[in-house]
Amino acid sequence: MTRDTVLVDLALQGGGAHGAFTWGVLDRLLEEPWLQIEGISGTSAGAMNAAALISGYVVDGADGARAALELFWRRVSEAARLSPLQRNPVDVLMGRWTLDASPFFIATDILSRLFSPYDLNPKGVNPLREILAETVDFESLARARIKLFVTATSVSTGRARVFKNADVTPDALLASACLPTMFQAVEINGEAYWDGGYSGNPTITPLIRECESTDTILVQINPIERKSVPRSATEILNRLNEVSFNAVLLKELRMIALLRRAANPGDAEGARWAGMRIHRISTEMMTQLSASSKLIAEWDFLCVLRDEGRRAAQDFLDRHDGDVGVRSTLHLDALLEGI
Repeated sequence: MTRDTVLVDLALQGGGAHGAFTWGVLDRLLEEPWLQIEGISGTSAGAMNAAALISGYVVDGADGARAALELFWRRVSEAARLSPLQRNPVDVLMGRWTLDASPFFIATDILSRLFSPYDLNPKGVNPLREILAETVDFESLARARIKLFVTATSVSTGRARVFKNADVTPDALLASACLPTMFQAVEINGEAYWDGGYSGNPTITPLIRECESTDTILVQINPIERKSVPRSATEILNRLNEVSFNAVLLKELRMIALLRRAANPGDAEGARWAGMRIHRISTEMMTQLSASSKLIAEWDFLCVLRDEGRRAAQDFLDRHDGDVGVRSTLHLDALLEGI
């Protein structure tokens, strides 16, 4: 039995190498012909996943998108082979995906607190620039039917800047992924930008305002909740980053929940807000990985994350494929409790 086509939007979080989880989710969703992607909002690794998907889709539909995503992550892995950021022999032997005991990672972490990227990387070298040039056809983004929204954070104002299809360049993607402790701010038309996660991880509003779809699938990398209290300095810093990178997203979701309650279904704008449906694909695996693993780009690790993404997407489809296009599966009203 052929399923009626459902228009959906995708909201893709950033998270370094953990973005390979999103690759797996997208790889599985692209196998479903009834899911028609209208728009994608992405930040950092989420933005790069989105750009690769759309670039490949222009060439050969869903198959081209899947191939482009795999090529992007394979290039990331190949570029990382010569990186000094490698697991130590004990972690490799024990099968632990962490850099916490890596001497170079420890040294880099300490140096980043004493020196800026302008001191340690004066030429502003970023290996992702070459990878993007090899894997994303930026001209195709301008003519793609899938709408693209890439978020970066203005250094001067702290506000989000959303780049759309024709405006998305290698610099825009690098700006969206520019962690200020690792890379120099990316300048675009005289404006300096840092990682988009500080102002929208990812930004949901453009999907609502500029797309017809009323179903948004959020692919979440950064855990919202953790049961244990962080105690080590590394754990505390990691949790602070998770909270800050999720804060704007949670505010947007709460705004949607409030507007759904207040919307007047009798007018067109009210009907749109009242009819918004939000879904989420995530995994408990992210609560078990260390923050340092976001810098591990070994192919085996990326494949582990990809496979977990495919599994999580399959689980979502098994439980909710009948809900997409019908009802929201992420209960937004729960976000309003305690406000």
